[in-house]
Amino acid sequence: MTKQQTSSLDYLSGFGNEFATEAVPGALPQGRNSPQRAPHGLYAELISGTAFTAPRAENRRTWMYRRLPSVVVGGYKPYAQAYWCTGAAQGITTPPDPMRWRPVAIPAEPTDFVDGLRTLVANGDADAQTGMAAHVYVANRSMEQRACVNADGEMLIVPQQGRLLVTTEMGVLAVKPGEVALLPRGVAFKVALLDGMARGYVCENYGAHFRLPELGPIGSNGLANARDFKTPVAAFEASTGTCEIIKKYGGSLWSAQMPHSPFNVVAWHGNLAPFKYDTANFMTIGSISFDHPDPSIFTVLTSPTDTSGTANCDFVIFPPRWLVAEDTFRPPWYHRNLMSEFMGLVKGQYDAKEEGFVPGGASLHNCMVPHGPDSDAFTKASNADLKPQKLDNTLAFMFESRYRFVPTAFAMNSDGKGNLLDKNYANCWSGLKDQFQ
Repeated sequence: MTKQQTSSLDYLSGFGNEFATEAVPGALPQGRNSPQRAPHGLYAELISGTAFTAPRAENRRTWMYRRLPSVVVGGYKPYAQAYWCTGAAQGITTPPDPMRWRPVAIPAEPTDFVDGLRTLVANGDADAQTGMAAHVYVANRSMEQRACVNADGEMLIVPQQGRLLVTTEMGVLAVKPGEVALLPRGVAFKVALLDGMARGYVCENYGAHFRLPELGPIGSNGLANARDFKTPVAAFEASTGTCEIIKKYGGSLWSAQMPHSPFNVVAWHGNLAPFKYDTANFMTIGSISFDHPDPSIFTVLTSPTDTSGTANCDFVIFPPRWLVAEDTFRPPWYHRNLMSEFMGLVKGQYDAKEEGFVPGGASLHNCMVPHGPDSDAFTKASNADLKPQKLDNTLAFMFESRYRFVPTAFAMNSDGKGNLLDKNYANCWSGLKDQFQ
C-alpha cells in the first residue's frame, strides 16, 4: 500500500463534488459505474451510506473497484470485548451529579485499537440510528492481519497521545494529536501506532452523518472550512495472506477470517469517504465587545436531528484563541443546559478548570446538571486585568448531544478495574462563598 496521500474534501459543505482516484492508471471505468468487465479484471462494489432514494444533496455513496469483493469472507463467530458498549441500554443508573474521569492507563499486555476501546458513556440506540457513544482508546500494538468494520455508526477519532496510521478501503491517513479522523459507517479500517503506544477518544455516532454546521449570520467564512478536510487517494495492499475481520453489528462484536486483505481497492469514486482535519485550521470567532459566546460558536461538525438546531451530536473544540471583550467574565459562566456535554482534553489546560481536568481525562455534565468554572478559575477571572488575552497550548473538545448520556459500569468503576472516577470532582466548587452585599 502506498504512503498517505490526501486531497481536499469539498462535499461536506454542499455535497456538490465527489472524488475519483485510482492507484493504477486506467483502473477507474469511464462512463459506467458497473461495466460488464471492469478494468484490470477488478470487481465493482458499491457502498451506500444513505438510503438509495435520499435527496441528491444528501445522498452518500462510493463505487469501489477491487481485486476481490467483500462477500469473500468466512462465517462470523462472537468476539469478546467487554468494554466496547453500545447505546444507553448497556449503561447503569447514576445520580444527576457532575462527573469526571482520570486518564485510562495504557495497558501492559499487548492491546490494539479495537481491544483497547473503553466506553465511558452512551445514549440512544444503534438500531434506531439515534444517539452516540463516547469512548477512550488505549493501545500499545498495531493492528496487522486484522481489520474492523463498524456497521453501527461512523467513528470520529480524536488522538490525545501518539500518532496513528489509519488504513481504510479508500486509502491511508496519518493522524496526530491535534488532528481528528472520521471513518464512515461500514468502511473497513485498521490502526497502526507510529509511536509504539497511543491514547485518545472516539465518538461513535449512530445518527445522521456528521457535516459542517450552517454559518448563518457569520457569513461565508469562519469555523471549519471544507477545503481543510483531507480524504485519502486510492491505495491497495499487495498482501495475499488471511485477515481477521472484527465486525460491530447490532451492538455486538463478531469475528471472521477473510482469505485476502480488505484493503484491496485499486480505484474508487464517490462522496462517502474517510477524512482527517487539523484543528489548527479552525477559524475561531469570539466577542469583541462583551459577553462570553455560547460553545456552539466552536462547532466543527454536527450530526443533526429532525428538530432544527438540536443535534444528535455536535463536535466542538476549544483551541488556542484570543479572548477580547469589555467588562466580561472570560471563562464560561455557571450554567445548566438542555444539551448534555461530554468533554475531553487533548493538551494543556482548560480555562474553566484549573485543577483536576488533565489531558486524557474526561468529564460529563448531563441535561440540567449545573457546572461552570472551579473556585480558582472564578476568583482569577473575576479579578483579572481586562486586556486581550491569548489562550495558548491548549485543546479541549466536547461531544454535545440532545440525549442524556448514561455511564457504563467501567466508567463508574464497578468492575474493579482501575480508579478512573474522580469522586471528589464536586469539591472544585466548594470554595465558592456567598458574597452578597
